[in-house]
Amino acid sequence: MAIHIIHFTAPINSATCGQLIDKASQAAQQNAERLVLNIATMGGECSYGFTLYNFLLSLPMPVHTHNLGTVESMGNVIFLAGEQRTACPHSKFLFHPFHWHLNGAVDHSRMSEYAMSLDFDMHLYCRIVAERTQGAQEPLETEKYLTAAPRILEPEQALLCGVIHEVQSPLQKGEYVTHCVHS
Repeated sequence: MAIHIIHFTAPINSATCGQLIDKASQAAQQNAERLVLNIATMGGECSYGFTLYNFLLSLPMPVHTHNLGTVESMGNVIFLAGEQRTACPHSKFLFHPFHWHLNGAVDHSRMSEYAMSLDFDMHLYCRIVAERTQGAQEPLETEKYLTAAPRILEPEQALLCGVIHEVQSPLQKGEYVTHCVHS
C-alpha cells in the first residue's frame, strides 16, 4: 500500500470536480494507505465544493488536506474534509461573501430561487465549518465573513481557529503515487 498525493491547483467547477473524484477513486481502488490532497485554489462553485466535501468524507482511507499557498472561498469546505489538516508556513485561508454570476433577464420567481439557494449554501457552509472546527480556541464567525466582513487567516490563526492541526511544509520525501488536477 502506498500514500497517494493529489495536487489540486484549480478552480472548483464541474471539470475539476470530476477530475478529483477520478484521481481519488483510483487511489481507493489501489488500496491507498492514505490520500494527501495538496490544495491551492481561489474557490469556485458551491455545488461542486459541497460534492467534493461529501465525496472526500466517504473515502475508505484517511484524507490529509494541505494548504500549499492559498485556500479561498469554497476551497475552505473541501479543505475541511481532511481528517488531518496542515498548511505551509507562508499560506492563507480566505473567507468572504458568496457571489453568483447571472446572465440575461431574471424573473421574480427565479430571483427568489437564487436567493433561497444562496441562503441555503451559506448556512450549509457555516454548519460544515462549525462541525469541523468544533472545540477551537478561537471559534470562527463564519456567517459574518460570508455576509459582510471577509477574513484572512494566516497559519497561526488557522491553528487557533481549528482550521488546521499543524503548520508544516508539504510531503516531499518518500515513495508516493502522485496525481495533478489543474486547469
